[in-house]
Amino acid sequence: MFQRIVSPCVFEKLAEQCGQEIGYPGHFLEHEEEKVVFSALERPEGHDPDVRFAFVLTPAFTILPLAGFADAVRHSSDEADRSRQVFCHWEVLGHDLTSVASSTGLAITPWKTYADAGEYDYVVVVGGLIDQMDGIHPDTYDFLREAHAAGTKLVGLCTGSFALAKTGLLDGRRAAIHAHHRPEFVEMFPEVIPVENELYVSEGDILTCPGGTAAIDLAVEILIEHCGRSRGMKGLTALVVDEHRSAHEVGRLPYQDLEECGNWRVEQAIKIMRQKLREPDTTEHLAEKLGSTVRQLNRVFLQHAKATPQEIWRDMRLQHARWRLMNSKRTITQVSYECGFSDSSHFSRWFKAKFGETPKRYREQRLVSQR
Repeated sequence: MFQRIVSPCVFEKLAEQCGQEIGYPGHFLEHEEEKVVFSALERPEGHDPDVRFAFVLTPAFTILPLAGFADAVRHSSDEADRSRQVFCHWEVLGHDLTSVASSTGLAITPWKTYADAGEYDYVVVVGGLIDQMDGIHPDTYDFLREAHAAGTKLVGLCTGSFALAKTGLLDGRRAAIHAHHRPEFVEMFPEVIPVENELYVSEGDILTCPGGTAAIDLAVEILIEHCGRSRGMKGLTALVVDEHRSAHEVGRLPYQDLEECGNWRVEQAIKIMRQKLREPDTTEHLAEKLGSTVRQLNRVFLQHAKATPQEIWRDMRLQHARWRLMNSKRTITQVSYECGFSDSSHFSRWFKAKFGETPKRYREQRLVSQR
C-alpha cells in the first residue's frame, strides 16, 4: 500500500469522498492487515522548538536540495529516528494548496497557504528550472518581502537565489550560485554579486547555496547554531555523509586545480576565464590585464597546464556549452554566442572536434535517450 503526504485540508476532502475515517499524519493509520505510524507532523504539546522552518517550492523545483535540507532538519528534531517535530518545526507553504511538480515530475502539496511570516525563523525557497520562473506566483514574492521585513531569515536553495534576487532583497549583496547558471544570473540580476566558488553564502539575514548536497551542509550550519553541535550534526551518519563541509569546501570545477598551482598569473587567468565564458575575449586582452605578454602567458600555461590559455579557455566554453545544450531551451546559435563563440558554425566545428558530433546531433541523440 502506498500513501501520499498531503495537507490537512486534503485529508478531510479524501475522508468525505471515501465516506470513512482517514488517519492524519502523526496518528495511527488503521488497516486490516497493518498498522502504520507516521509521526513527522506530530508536535508534542508544551515544547517550544529551537528553530522553525517554512519551505516554499517554486515550479519545477529540484528534489535533492529540498530532501537533503529537510532530512537534516528531521534528524535533528527528535531522538533516534522518531522524526517528530520536537526541537525543530517545519511546514510547506504555498499561495494555494495546489500540488507543485518538481523537475522530476514528483509533486508535493503545500500544507497551508501563506500567513504570518513572523511565525518562522527561516523561510527556505527551493528553486528549480530557470525557464519555469515565470510561473512563480506574485504572492510568493510578497510573502518573501513580508518575511524579511518581519525579521525572518531567507534561504535560497539551488535557483532559489534567483527568486530571492527578483524580490530586490539581494541587490548589492552576494549570492551563491552554480557555475552553470552564472550567465543567466548576471544578465537577469546585474545588481547582485554572484559567488560560484562557495558551498553557501551567508549575508546575515539571507543565505544562499547552489543546490545539490550543499543544501545539507547549509542546513547543518543553521542547525548547529540553533540546536547545538551534537544535535545539529546528528543526521549526517543517517544520510551517509562523511562530514560537514564549510562554505569554502566547494566541489571541483574544470581546471580548478590551476587556481592553486602556485603561479599567480595562471591562477588569476583561470579565474578571469571562468568569469568571462560568454564574452569573446582574446588572449592578448587577458595577458594585458595580467601585466604580461601572450608569449609569457603561453609559457607559464604550458609549464603548469600542458596547454595554452587559448586552448583551456576554449575547452571551458565547450564544456559549458555542452551543459547548456542539455539544460536549456536556447537555440544552438544562442548557446554559441552565450559561450563566447563568434558564430554558430565556428562553435559547431570546435564542438565536433572535442565531442565527436555536432551540437545539433549531440542534443537530439540525448533528448531521444531521455524519453
